[in-house]
Amino acid sequence: MKRVYLASPFFNDVELSAVKEVAEILKSKGLEVFEPMLNQMEGLEAGTRHWSIETFRNDVKFIDWAEVVVMVYWGNYSDSGTAWEAGYAYGTQKPVIVVHAGLDSNLMVHEAAHANLTPSELLKYDFDKLPSSNYTGKMF
Repeated sequence: MKRVYLASPFFNDVELSAVKEVAEILKSKGLEVFEPMLNQMEGLEAGTRHWSIETFRNDVKFIDWAEVVVMVYWGNYSDSGTAWEAGYAYGTQKPVIVVHAGLDSNLMVHEAAHANLTPSELLKYDFDKLPSSNYTGKMF
């Protein structure tokens, strides 16, 4: 079973719906998925310095734990935290699978990706073979 870190913004209903859909797809493939939105450091007051430090450390720990990072990406100027998670994963030699939910992409995101997929392509993606694919849409 591959371990997956699911990087995604989850700040509105559209983002929440997309990340839940991607998480369900990943779990249906038998993958072990860490979802930051479900691991929000219970017992700590959100927005405090202590919460900030512990959330950061926990997310880094689980990116390190993961074998693959899957990023739900809404396009250029999406979410800085999600972009950081993907960049850190790339820097630590982990394959980053970008699921393009938006209409465009920043070259730094799609060129760092091991594979660029649409949500429907994710359904068919083989996490055992991890085939690579390039981004072909509108870019900045």
